[in-house]
Amino acid sequence: MRNPHRASRLIGLVMFATIMLAGRVFAQAPGANTSASKPLKDKDNPLMIGKRDINKGSLNFYSLDREIKLGQELAAEVDRESKFVTDPAVTEYVNRVGQNVILRSDAKIPFTIKVIDSPEVNAFALPGGHLYVNSGLVLAADTEAELAGVIAHEISHVTARHGVEQATKGRLLQYLSIPLIFVGGPVGALVQNAANVLVPLSYLKFSRGAEEEADRLGLQYLWNAGYDPTSMLSFFEKLKAQEGKDPGKLAKLFSTHPATGKRIQSARALLARFPDRGEYTVSTSEFNETKNKLVALTHQQKLGAGGGGPPTLKRKPAAADDGSDKGSDKEPPTLKRNPAPVN
Repeated sequence: MRNPHRASRLIGLVMFATIMLAGRVFAQAPGANTSASKPLKDKDNPLMIGKRDINKGSLNFYSLDREIKLGQELAAEVDRESKFVTDPAVTEYVNRVGQNVILRSDAKIPFTIKVIDSPEVNAFALPGGHLYVNSGLVLAADTEAELAGVIAHEISHVTARHGVEQATKGRLLQYLSIPLIFVGGPVGALVQNAANVLVPLSYLKFSRGAEEEADRLGLQYLWNAGYDPTSMLSFFEKLKAQEGKDPGKLAKLFSTHPATGKRIQSARALLARFPDRGEYTVSTSEFNETKNKLVALTHQQKLGAGGGGPPTLKRKPAAADDGSDKGSDKEPPTLKRNPAPVN
């Protein structure tokens, strides 16, 4: 006769083994999310910033010295043809935000940052560490982290040496055609005319692979600088939605930074594997002060363009002679301002 207690134990063991096996199969089933447990590669790990060679294995015929010299030549062209914001508080703030990210990146060369007086929502970088931020980008950002996100993306193009890598692949390109990889519109056209070269349209944009790498590096640099890295993605998503409502207004930014759904999805998956910092900087009072100052400067420029000048003096008309001094020239003049121009 069988022992009922032994049979019960055997059934229990079989059921336990079945549950454990099913759990293992489910965990390894196709489509299961196991990437979060995988260790980050050096190129994707923000803890490895400054300890790795992100350019290892890339095809590049340009030395750093040659790239720096090239960047100086290109920046001289941009500086001659651009109008810059001269307010020291604005330029110092944008430079401080950018240098904070650069200090915590893989950069091997110093950067020069300038603010272009332009309403277009854009930023671009040249080889050799020359970064230009449009005032329109500062006004479009809602937080300092969003502004730092676009700056981090541009810094990544320089640290990854995408400009000279692309120039290497296009060996027939002349040196002064490289700015068109970074910037389109009037500035790019001016540099192209100065260089007297014709560049195929395929060289006016970075490859999708280069943009994805700039996304990955930019997120790491934001994290390392203490900013909320999701701000970069949310800013691109926000502008993409606005572009649908007002086509053409943000065309320049998305011609050089095509924020596709796949890229955003891949970046968010990478963010989920970042080490936890606990706290991030989202915005500061200095950001709000700088934005308000740019709004005031923009308003002053509009007034100047509309003919709004200083107030003029106008006397009251003389009253009828009724024996009183009312309305006579003995009264002091009053001030009357020109009507505000219609925008």
